[in-house]
Amino acid sequence: MIRAVSLCLSGLVCALVSLCPAEGFISGGRGAFSPSSPLLQRRRHTPAARSEVEMAVSAGIVGLPNVGKSTLFSAVTKKQVDAQNYPFCTIEPNTGIVEVRDRRLDKLGEINASQKIVHATTEFTDIAGLVKGASKGEGLGNKFLDNIRGTDLICHVVRCFLDDDVIHVDGQPDPRRDAAVINEELVLADLQMATNALENLKKQSAHKLKNDKDGAAKLELLESAVAHLGEKFLPLRSLGLSDKAKGAMKYYNFITSKPQMYIANVSEDDLPDMDNDLVKELRAVATEEGADVVPICAKFEAELAGLEEEEALEFMQEGGIEEPGLDRLIRTTFDRLGLMTFLTTGKVESRAWTIPKNCAAPQAAATIHTDLEKGFIRAEVLNYEDLMTFGGVRTKAKEAGKVRMEGKDYVMQEGDIVIFHTST
Repeated sequence: MIRAVSLCLSGLVCALVSLCPAEGFISGGRGAFSPSSPLLQRRRHTPAARSEVEMAVSAGIVGLPNVGKSTLFSAVTKKQVDAQNYPFCTIEPNTGIVEVRDRRLDKLGEINASQKIVHATTEFTDIAGLVKGASKGEGLGNKFLDNIRGTDLICHVVRCFLDDDVIHVDGQPDPRRDAAVINEELVLADLQMATNALENLKKQSAHKLKNDKDGAAKLELLESAVAHLGEKFLPLRSLGLSDKAKGAMKYYNFITSKPQMYIANVSEDDLPDMDNDLVKELRAVATEEGADVVPICAKFEAELAGLEEEEALEFMQEGGIEEPGLDRLIRTTFDRLGLMTFLTTGKVESRAWTIPKNCAAPQAAATIHTDLEKGFIRAEVLNYEDLMTFGGVRTKAKEAGKVRMEGKDYVMQEGDIVIFHTST
């Protein structure tokens, strides 16, 4: 007998309901990552039911003291943190989970009268201000470099406004210099780590190293890393590696192997265009690195975050702002990590799930439970845009041939609304 599994996430209940003997379906899900994804390595597990709080994609907010990190964090999480105007006011890392607002879910919830709407999430960590010499213990030192190692993405905040009332550790903002200070400290921290790891690996006996199936790959990685970091003084994300060496990267949580994006913190005087000479200079730096720049006025976003929705819309209109900077920030975060979302909907809930781009349907099914990947039969797929073309009426979309049955080789697309048919 094939069964349909319905996950009651809020009550941690897994209900099994008999279905027709021909097939079963799954209409829930959990944020998915392919087996090879480094994000998956620390998230994947197989309990029979899921709690409503999902493990989030993790981004670390870094930068020099007084560039607006804590103000931005306050806006991102709608949680006030100590953002006083002096260096090192952030003594412990502050972490907050942020909903990735998706208006498609609101519409699906309305169509299906869903009892609950659950958005995807991103975890932001505000990491204390770094200074030149942090890799050698200056300022708050290596403790906070270690905090960066626990994130998936680096959000590097660079001050792009002039204000004599806001202290700058080097007098006046200089985006190229300021970005270089942080980047150099991260390179030096990784160089120290790679050098130590290489020395330890070389101390192993030839017999032990030979019996380590990943030993050769680790050696290649570490030798390449030390040369790249120490001689070229470049981050590891720009290092070309063999597939085996890339696989060995999971053993070493290097900071500079993580994707990085820049956040240009501008003043309210720069609204709505959020462009000035300092932003242009930061864009030049980012272009050289192949990174993104997201201009944001952290002060404006913090004020916006404290308003009710209608007030916030009026506030944005007055400032000539079409979209909150935080929405752009979160969207860019997903892009840099190569992530996308698929949707599930029904009377119990409408939900967005985070998966890697190019994720196959069985791996997406595995995010509900790993057994579902083993028992995968097919995926019933209707893209959100196609559904809306027919006024949100699924039967009309189905009559028009927009509801498709896809097999195990189907690559999930952004906005797919999915029902997984499984023998499990």
